[in-house]
Amino acid sequence: MVAVTTPRRRPGRPRRSETRDTREVVLTAATALFAARGFDAVGLREVAAAADVDVATVSHHTGTKAQLYDACFARVYAAEREVLQAAAGRARDALDASAQQALRALHDLLDVFVDFLEDRPETTALWLRRWLEPHRHAELDQRYAVPLYDLVEQLLAAAAASGALVEPTPHVTVRSLVWAVHGHVVALAATGVSPARERREFRAFLHRFIDALYGPAA
Repeated sequence: MVAVTTPRRRPGRPRRSETRDTREVVLTAATALFAARGFDAVGLREVAAAADVDVATVSHHTGTKAQLYDACFARVYAAEREVLQAAAGRARDALDASAQQALRALHDLLDVFVDFLEDRPETTALWLRRWLEPHRHAELDQRYAVPLYDLVEQLLAAAAASGALVEPTPHVTVRSLVWAVHGHVVALAATGVSPARERREFRAFLHRFIDALYGPAA
């Protein structure tokens, strides 16, 4: 009788049923490490240890360290794009209603963005590490930041064209708000103030800012 042997699985090659979950575990671990320490200070072995897999598994799922870094940004970008596109769509629908409803929709859009980053502070940390060296990995901005900036800038331009508000420099407004929200997320981690109070006061500030910028008296 001939013994039947099961082919050995190559090191680092996960079972088919494990593929999706393993990649997510690797990306979650890598995102946390890159966010905490930056690109240069993180090695694939550290990612593997944090994800509780071997290095070959990390490479199988994400390729080189540079490709893994890119995949971390792609992952947070996809999640952010999903929520912002939905909120921007609601805001566009409000442009045809009234200036007041358009203003309220902008409040809601900002709230969605703030909620997203408050729930995922590693996104802020990941971007801040990237921006510490503006000229390195600059292509990440083009792929994973600029499209979202453009989404909101185009919304503001459309609102201005419809007469719902006056906005001569939407690109300046969007980038200023993005940095303000990232700063808020950092403050949540660093301040001694109650997180609930910080969240409440910052959100109220953003609403006042939008009202002052685009309200009837602006």
